Amino acid sequence: MNRIATANSYSTVLSHLMQAQVQQHEANTQVSSQKNASDLKGYARQAETLLATRSIQTKVEGYLAQGDVLTSKLEAQDQALTQVADSVQSARQAIAEAIATGRGEALMGEVSAWFSSATDSLNARFGGRYLFSGGQVDTPATGASQITDLTAAPAIADLFNNDGLTPVSQLDESTTIETGFLASDVATSTFDVFRQMQAYVEANGDFTGQLTAAQETFLQGMLDDFDTARASVTDYAARNGLIQNRVDKTLAAQEDRKAMLEGMVGAITDADMPAAITRLEQAQVAVQASAQVFNMLKQSSLLDILR
Repeated sequence: MNRIATANSYSTVLSHLMQAQVQQHEANTQVSSQKNASDLKGYARQAETLLATRSIQTKVEGYLAQGDVLTSKLEAQDQALTQVADSVQSARQAIAEAIATGRGEALMGEVSAWFSSATDSLNARFGGRYLFSGGQVDTPATGASQITDLTAAPAIADLFNNDGLTPVSQLDESTTIETGFLASDVATSTFDVFRQMQAYVEANGDFTGQLTAAQETFLQGMLDDFDTARASVTDYAARNGLIQNRVDKTLAAQEDRKAMLEGMVGAITDADMPAAITRLEQAQVAVQASAQVFNMLKQSSLLDILR
């Protein structure tokens, strides 16, 4: 004998309704987040690949962040080195003008001012750290601030506070390069020519009024020395430019690498939006259909069947 009962029907319809609601929720989550899952469990076998790719992504983003800071530092170095070279050139120009006019009363005042400008540039800082002090980043690269400091020191080397540690930066996993310079390397020739000027004045008296033949001969000889000093500083500025170019190329490569990794991660995590929308619509229809059947069962009665 067959029994007339609605318990099994209720259970089946309710199960279908709950399943449809879960599918609707999952599809709705994918559509709203545009991601296939909200955690690694949702990616199953691809979770390990996703973790490894994201680890590489983190490294690349770190190199890019370091590269941005390094780019700014190199720009600051370029500006400082250019200013040192310009100071040397301006002092030379003052000497050339004194020779041309035959008068030198204001010469040492100008030369002294340009020396102070050069030392200010050598003591340039970036991020609160001195650029040309090597590892002594909290110490000014040179303690000389006036041209008289040059002849007061036993030797030019005593005027520099930097150590021998040249700044080094890592551009990527396999590339490490020197990205800084030491004040003693950059400015020894510069300090030497300014020291010669001060030593001559201390030994022979200042340039006042009309230049003597001896003074003119001395100054004429100093022109080539100032040219050599400026060329030395300019060479360091050019080397800094080469480093900037290399850093720029490395950063461009890292940007390409970042885009590739984002594509790899996106291929795993990004939802197929047309398919996700279709699944959502199908789930909504399934929920509505299951709900209607459930309501129909609730309204049905054994008396209706016996009539």
